[in-house]
Formats: sequence, C-alpha cells, structure tokens
Amino acid sequence: MQALLVFITAMAISMVVLPLMVRLSPYIGMMDQPDARKVHTTPIARVGGIGIVLGALAPLLVWMPMNDLLYAYVVGSLVLFGFGALDDQRELGHYVKFIGQFIAVGIVVFYGGLTIVQIPFVSAEFFPPSIGIPFTIFAMVGMINAINHSDGLDGLAGGESLLSLLGVAFIAYQAENNINQAVIVACAVMGGIVGFLRYNTHPAKVFMGDSGSQFLGFTLAFLVILLTQRVNITLSPALPALLLGLPVIDILAVLFLRAKGGMNIFQATRNHIHHRLLDRGFSHQSSVVAIYSTQAFFVLSALALTYEADWIILLLYCLVCCAIFVLLIRAEQSNWQFKHNVSSFFNKINLKKGLLSTIGKQQFSLIKILIPLLLVYVSVAIPSVPSDFVVISLLLVVVLILDLLFGHGGRSVVQQGSAFICAIFVVYLSSLHLSHGLEIHKTVEIVIYTLLAGSIAVTLKLAKELEFKTTTADYLTLFIVLLVGFFQDIYFLEVNLAEVVLKSVIVLYGCELIGNQNTGRWNMLNIAVLITLGMLALRGVW
Repeated sequence: MQALLVFITAMAISMVVLPLMVRLSPYIGMMDQPDARKVHTTPIARVGGIGIVLGALAPLLVWMPMNDLLYAYVVGSLVLFGFGALDDQRELGHYVKFIGQFIAVGIVVFYGGLTIVQIPFVSAEFFPPSIGIPFTIFAMVGMINAINHSDGLDGLAGGESLLSLLGVAFIAYQAENNINQAVIVACAVMGGIVGFLRYNTHPAKVFMGDSGSQFLGFTLAFLVILLTQRVNITLSPALPALLLGLPVIDILAVLFLRAKGGMNIFQATRNHIHHRLLDRGFSHQSSVVAIYSTQAFFVLSALALTYEADWIILLLYCLVCCAIFVLLIRAEQSNWQFKHNVSSFFNKINLKKGLLSTIGKQQFSLIKILIPLLLVYVSVAIPSVPSDFVVISLLLVVVLILDLLFGHGGRSVVQQGSAFICAIFVVYLSSLHLSHGLEIHKTVEIVIYTLLAGSIAVTLKLAKELEFKTTTADYLTLFIVLLVGFFQDIYFLEVNLAEVVLKSVIVLYGCELIGNQNTGRWNMLNIAVLITLGMLALRGVW
C-alpha cells in the first residue's frame, strides 16, 4: 500500500507543480534557448526537474522511515538539484557541475556508507574499500552524466529512466518478497517521471533540464548499487549493465568519438545515438521509439537473466551494443535514409470518411458511458476501503469541487490528476476485492473491461477523426505493459501486478480520451470522479 501511495502522491505533485513552474520560467530565467546542436526551434521552459524532484522526495520524507542511507540520498539529491537548477538558469560550466556531482555522491558514499564491494569476475576479497570507494564515486558520477547527456529528445531520458526503474523495482521486490527501500524509492521517482512525461511528450511543453536529468542518473546509480550490493547480494554484479542499458554505452561511445577527434571530451556535440538516428532520417518520434525499444529489451533481459553468470550478461550486453553501432556506422557510410512510407491500415482500405467518423463517434460514446459506470460501480461494490485511500479521496473531493466551482474554463490539471488517481484507486480496489469475489462482480468487470478495451482500440485507430494524437508516451506505455506481462505471476500489494497494470492502462486511456474532448467542466467524467471519490471517502467510515 505504501508503494502505491508514494507513486500516486509523487505523480500528483509533479503534475500540479509543473504547470505553475512553466508560467514562472520566463521570469526566473529557466528557458532552454534553441541552438545548432538542439532539435527544438523555440524557447522551452526548463523546469521539469523541479516537478520530478519535488514529486519524488516529498512522499519519501512523509511516508518512508528514514535512516542514514536515505538521508544521504535525499541530501545528495537536493545538492544535485540545486546545482542543476543553477545550471538551468545561468549555464554553469562542466567543472562547476562536477563539484555538485562529487559532493552528492560523496554524501551517499561516506555518510550513507553505500559502496560497491563486488564487481564481475572479481570476488569481494580482492576488491577492498580502498578500490571500492573511488570506483563507486566514479561509477555514480558517470551515470549522472550518462542520463544528463541522453536528455536530447522529448520524453527520451524520462522514458529510459522509467523503464530502468521499473526493472529495479521488480527485482528488488522479488529479492525479499517485501516492500524495501529500493522499491519505495523507485516508485517515488517513477511517479515523478510519469507526472513530468504528461508535459514532455513531443512536442514538449517543458524540459527536465539538468536539475531533473542529474537527479535521475544519481537515483539510478544509487538504486542499482543498493540492489546488487545490499538488497540481494546473490544477484550478478553484471546486472546493472542491462538495467541501465543504452545511456551507458551511448556516453562511452560519445566520449570515445570526441577523444578520437581531438576535441575536449566535455564539449557538447551531435554524436549521441539519438542525433545519429535523426541524421539518418528518423523522425523525432521514431527515434525515441527505437531507443525505447532497445532499452526495454535490455530491461527485459535483466529480468530474465537475474541470476545468470556474469559472462552471459555482459556478453549479451556487448553483442547488442556492437550490433547497434555496426548498423549505425554502415548506415552512415552508405548514406542510408529511413523512409516514412508506412500507411495507416484505414488508409489502405476503401472506407469513406463519413463511415470512419460514424464508427469513431459510436465507440467514443460507449467509452463516455463505460468509464463513469465502472468508476461508480466499483465504489459501490467493494466491501471496504483502506484508511489511506479514504483520506486522499476526501482531500481530492474538496480540491475538485473548488476547481469545478471557481476554476477557469477548460480541463485543468486538478481534473486530470483527480481522474487519474481515482482510476488507479478503482482498478486496485476492484482487483483486490472483486476479481476473486462474487461471480456477478467478476462477470460485470470482465464485460466492462472487454468492451472498453475494444472501444479504445478502435478509437485510437480513428485518431485523426477524433483529434487524438498517438505520442511516444503511448509506445512507452505499451513497453511497460509488455514488461509487466512478462511476469504474470507477480503479486504486488496482494493483487496480480500484470492484471492491475493492464486494467490501469485501459481505464487511464479511457479517461484521457474523454478529457481530451473538453466537453465542459461539469461533464459526465468529472461528475463520476466526484461521486466515486465521495463514495470511497464515505465507505471508509461505514
């Protein structure tokens, strides 16, 4: 329960904070200006890190029992955040940023006591602290810069980090079959990223900046070391290579190319993998999807090879990395260009636009009925509601009513956030109580979810007719569903994780489709969310 609440709180804070910071960004000088190396052509607010960091750290400080290691992580994160925010505002030099990175990592290593004590092919007795401590500092600083440099396309660094964190959380949970520090921290940061990606998918409204990318790199380094060196020391020490995946080999390749060309290795260049894909004719979206696909493969491999020998893991990692760069180099040498000639299925068959529009409207009308029905039905059918859900539901009822009564026109972040949180609550509670309860409840649930899934699939096919654009976040969602579905027997918070994720995706897409039409503040979805949250709050005191 704690992990779910941490995730939801982090997501909500991130979603609420970011629109406010976007408005403030021109006045505080946190705008990313376009230049020859960058792909955007207009100034973009560089405040995403504020939403990610605040969203991730606030619930940890409220709900997580703190010890020296977690204090060190939080303080180190704040140090990096401070240096990163200054860089986002006034462009600090590389060497100044290194000072912040070494301070943050030093706090975790020397105060938190987190160090690497074993590496692939070398036993712990041959890896003393005199070597382990500087190696840990070097590795963590390297990972901070790897994610920092991978933040070159909309949604790229956030999506890569989200996939890696999901893998870390899975393995950490399986290690002790319990909620531990690594799981909670991973859930908190994932929540912050999900809230941020709401505004960072192409075309992005906000960038994470150094304050966000450095924090994500620091967190990933912290968690993989914690996972393999403390949470479960029987794991292969080579596993971080697969969990961290593409950003590591990307930064190593970039540094090699800069050194080979006689350049300053800290000088920004356009030779990252995402730049090279763009130069080969890949679109912004297809470049991100290609990198997501590779990162998802690495994380899936980590989950499948958790306890395999070091050489097997590193061999797979090296073979995939070699294949990537061989294909890139050959494409560059032959001047190969990717051609966007894939047509939509509906463009290939002889259907009139009027028919497409009719089908889309019918399916969309069904979604507008089923989503509110599902929300209210579950709130009435479940036998009990956890006390934490009661408090959050009550707070959301008050906030949503105030927004509906006194807010400005249009769909607000309060309405979006309330609908998403309500949907997650409903999915979790229905999976906890109804999936294994009375036969009538199971039947109703299966019918509703089946109809919803079919209607949403058809609606997405007719996206042009319904003014709903598929983004890289949709592909990221697909990868996450596949990642979770890879382990169908995992139970998390007493529910089947694969089942909950699949249901959540269906309901959240339904909420997004309805909200995207902007049919007024007092629409059926908002009313259903208000009733559902009110019922959850009342059910908790019955």
